[in-house]
Amino acid sequence: MGARGPAVVIVRACVRGGRGGSPTAVVDDVALTDEERRRVAVTAGTSHAVFVSVDDGRQGVPRVSLRFFTAEGELPACGHGTVAALAFLAERAGGAEYLATLRTAGRVFSGWCLREKAQFRAAFEPGPVDLREATPVERELVLPALGVTADSLAPGIRVASVGRPRLLVPVTTRSALAALDPDLARLRAGCDRLGLLGCYVYSVPTPNGRVAARMFAPSIGVAEDIANANSTACLAADLAGRGITDIAVDMGDSLGSPSTITATTEQGPSGPLVRVGGAAEITETVPMP
Repeated sequence: MGARGPAVVIVRACVRGGRGGSPTAVVDDVALTDEERRRVAVTAGTSHAVFVSVDDGRQGVPRVSLRFFTAEGELPACGHGTVAALAFLAERAGGAEYLATLRTAGRVFSGWCLREKAQFRAAFEPGPVDLREATPVERELVLPALGVTADSLAPGIRVASVGRPRLLVPVTTRSALAALDPDLARLRAGCDRLGLLGCYVYSVPTPNGRVAARMFAPSIGVAEDIANANSTACLAADLAGRGITDIAVDMGDSLGSPSTITATTEQGPSGPLVRVGGAAEITETVPMP
């Protein structure tokens, strides 16, 4: 028999009412090549895999390094992967509350997690959000590929980044969002040309901050994401400038896996400070060949 690989824990990140969520593979990082890391998500049947390395840290707060992979390669950040990693770490640590200093490609930030019976509620600070207006070229390359028409488009298209840029595209209603059927090959070509991670299409928020969204990211090998916390953080920063500081974003319904990401924004000394997260459940541990 061949040697066993590392155990892979499957975490459903950003579940809604105990259902759905984005299945994410979480692995204690070992001596794997990047090609082997890319294969973990494929073998585990998840869109993303997160690799976790822990040291003791200072004053009892562990320092945790995170690396994120899809089948296409490494990502500098992954919001729902961070939620999944925090749930994994909190479950292993025991106790009611878990706090860690997290390190990803290029930044260090805080993450925390609370145990709530069979679930874990995790949150983190994704860092500064860069926002700008979309250019005419970006609109012309992306909107037709998405299938967003003039009558369904709402004002306020933005390019937003917490590491890699993505397009935030508002549509008038949830039904217009649900009806989207993008040309993924054309969308990938446009995003590759523009250097975009993908496109986060969302419905106009209700007065109490409820939003529906879909994230299309074929350039990183994910046709549609079940949950995307970093793009939700980008949206939260944008909406804060319009007076909406608390949002709950429903995703995954078109894929049969309902998910919800929450985000709050307050004014910090150098701009909007966003905290984003969601509930998570640990479902199983599987061995890798």
